[in-house]
Amino acid sequence: MTTAQQLDERYGRTRRRRWPWIAGILAAAALVGVLGWSVVSTQMNSVDADDLGFDLIDEHSVEVRFQVTGVQGKDVGCVVEALDEEFGVVGWKVIEIPAGDSHSQTYSATVPTVGEATTGLVKACWVA
Repeated sequence: MTTAQQLDERYGRTRRRRWPWIAGILAAAALVGVLGWSVVSTQMNSVDADDLGFDLIDEHSVEVRFQVTGVQGKDVGCVVEALDEEFGVVGWKVIEIPAGDSHSQTYSATVPTVGEATTGLVKACWVA
């Protein structure tokens, strides 16, 4: 004769363990939270630089005008480059921009060169 417990086991009516499922769901939620905060914190510290123009002062210097858009209240560093006609780097300079109240600021930097430059541009900017 078949007992009630044997019938329950045969037809899947046994008590299921829910703790592994709950632990898995909580771990997945924590992982999503950590990844989401990682993306948000990276975007909060991003800086965008746009070239506005350049002027060749002489054969040993170029003035580069650029606009920095990004975080307010934090210092920013930028690398400004001078390139020759074959796009080789003939000069570069690190510019340190103090924290400001505005979201977007315009700057100008004179870059010394070792040869005649044909252009000047901002290579990269970051939160210092």
